[in-house]
Amino acid sequence: MENFSFKNLRVWQKAMHFAERCLDIAEGVHGHYRLVEQLEAAASSIPQNIAEGEGRISNKEKINYLYFARGSLFEAITVLNLFYYKKIISSSTLDEMEELGIEISKMINSLIAQKRKFNSQ
Repeated sequence: MENFSFKNLRVWQKAMHFAERCLDIAEGVHGHYRLVEQLEAAASSIPQNIAEGEGRISNKEKINYLYFARGSLFEAITVLNLFYYKKIISSSTLDEMEELGIEISKMINSLIAQKRKFNSQ
């Protein structure tokens, strides 16, 4: 049986944790259904895009999916900020999620740089 190597990527694992936390937050939000759906979609898209990129053959495609993952991360952080502005989540929750988001963003950027370097060789 084929091994899903993306599951070994630390960035995928962190993105899964981020998505799980976003889903937990979304479950506690009453009203704002469109934003809740947007948060769920954006947050779950992060590890999905990382995984899909790893399933691609060319590094160019892999990098594109990492860009999509990073964009989804920024989108999720924006929705979380809206929830904070509306006093739906606390500043400590926002801080926790932004801290995790920054860590994931740095990991994605590092993976992009690594794949670019490999491409140029």
